[in-house]
Amino acid sequence: MELAPNGKPFESVWDFPRPPLLERVAWRIRVVHHGATIVDSPHALRVLETSQAPAYYVPFEHVSDEHLRASDHGTFCEWKGVARYADVVVGDGVAERAAWTYPEPTAPFAELALHWAFYAQALDECWVDDERVGSNEGSFYGGWITENVTGPFKGAPGTMLW
Repeated sequence: MELAPNGKPFESVWDFPRPPLLERVAWRIRVVHHGATIVDSPHALRVLETSQAPAYYVPFEHVSDEHLRASDHGTFCEWKGVARYADVVVGDGVAERAAWTYPEPTAPFAELALHWAFYAQALDECWVDDERVGSNEGSFYGGWITENVTGPFKGAPGTMLW
């Protein structure tokens, strides 16, 4: 098995399943915005879905909720259910709808309850272990791109109907 520079096996998003797979990982997940640590978690859940970079969900207890402000925004996922959003607020800086959670996920994704996910494209720094992640293009998908995850990735303009 060939490993990427980050020490993890290479994965193509086109090998990820549909419906998505929920996987536990013992990787440190961090989110920093405007100098404040929003997340520092020793583990996470990740959702692997065809054509999308993995989305990482961290337990509520590892999130500095004083930096989260509830939003009235919501979306529906055919697999996971209804998502609720929060703005990430640090001082005067506001990253609107930068975090989301599934308060009452569908049965196959029940483990996502009491977890938050974050849009790397909306925040200053997102990390998996010691690797600063990249984000997919666009504002719909919240996947995190690491050295071992290969695309092409859904989310950029013109990719919605792939």
